[in-house]
Amino acid sequence: MEQCASVEREVDKVLQKFLTYGQHCEQSLEELLHYVGQLRAELASTAIQGTPLSATLSLVMSQCCRKIKDTVQKLASDHKDIHSSVSRVGKAIDRNFDSEICGVVSDAVWDSREKQQQTLQMAILEHLYQQGMLSVAEELCQESTLNVDLDFKQPFLELNRILEALHEQDLGPALEWAVSHRQRLLELNSSLEFKLHRLQFIRLLAGGPEKQLEALSYARHFQPFAHVHQREIQVMMGSLVYLQLGLEKSPYCHLLDNSHWAEICETFTRDACSLLGLSVESPLSVSFASGCVALPVLMNIKAVMEQRQCSGVWSHKDELPIEIELGMKCWYHSVFACPILRQQTSDSNPPIKLICGHVISRDALNKLINGGKLKCPYCPMEQNPADGKRIIF
Repeated sequence: MEQCASVEREVDKVLQKFLTYGQHCEQSLEELLHYVGQLRAELASTAIQGTPLSATLSLVMSQCCRKIKDTVQKLASDHKDIHSSVSRVGKAIDRNFDSEICGVVSDAVWDSREKQQQTLQMAILEHLYQQGMLSVAEELCQESTLNVDLDFKQPFLELNRILEALHEQDLGPALEWAVSHRQRLLELNSSLEFKLHRLQFIRLLAGGPEKQLEALSYARHFQPFAHVHQREIQVMMGSLVYLQLGLEKSPYCHLLDNSHWAEICETFTRDACSLLGLSVESPLSVSFASGCVALPVLMNIKAVMEQRQCSGVWSHKDELPIEIELGMKCWYHSVFACPILRQQTSDSNPPIKLICGHVISRDALNKLINGGKLKCPYCPMEQNPADGKRIIF
């Protein structure tokens, strides 16, 4: 963080210089334009009168030309000073950050260069589709010659179409989608359809007394959700009492809060992504955020390994040399590290529960077998290795 703060200070200096230069440039040019405008008016007046150009006016014109030249030179000189400040930002980056971060890990960890490039391009493409930048994504497909079929694009196109409608406060496409996927949404315990109907009901309430009958008629859509959202339905029905006086001045004014639209967009994105098997956040953004946390730690470990001449210690492709805490936000599944070998278990080396209840990895179990018997490393119980059972978290 100290390195980032150091670079940020240099960037702030450059931005301040740009701001000061812009203000000075604008002021100088305005003064110059005003001065030239006055001189032009005098010359026009002299031309109309038909009098010859006086010595005084000639001197003023010479001074004006000199002032224009001096102003332009001064602005150009100030602009050159900004160049040196910008170059200091680059030097600060080089001074505070390792320019060769690829050396943090061994080349054996990565796949082939072609595979790396294809994986990165697909991650960028998925990010662009997920963020709704469809035209940029299509351009990337053409320039990178990625072969992406319609089945990959379709979920993102549909989600973006519905989200754009929600941002325009159009509930129609979202309601249609929720009704068509009702059963699967119920299996996820989703309240998306109810929230959409609730928001549509609130829109009718906002129309005033003229929409009262339409709102009452629309309330029939709440019937399938009455056993789960009874309290919320009661609140909405109670708001009808204040419809004649104005809902915005009643105890139910919170129903008209615009935050409901932001909430329904978040709910739709989360539930739709879960139903379609997509991540709410793009894998690229998650990987980038995780990398920002992990990279400084890995660089320190790299320096220690080089100093102690033990660079060959880390040779596994599926794990890091040390545990790096990324926070609860990046916890996606349970993990188990073998207490004997200090290695994270995997599909090829799963966790095994012994008869006594202790859990170790399969590799550790195989190493502890002696004469066809296994003695638990944590308790004296002797047992048959075949009695161990695989655990799936």
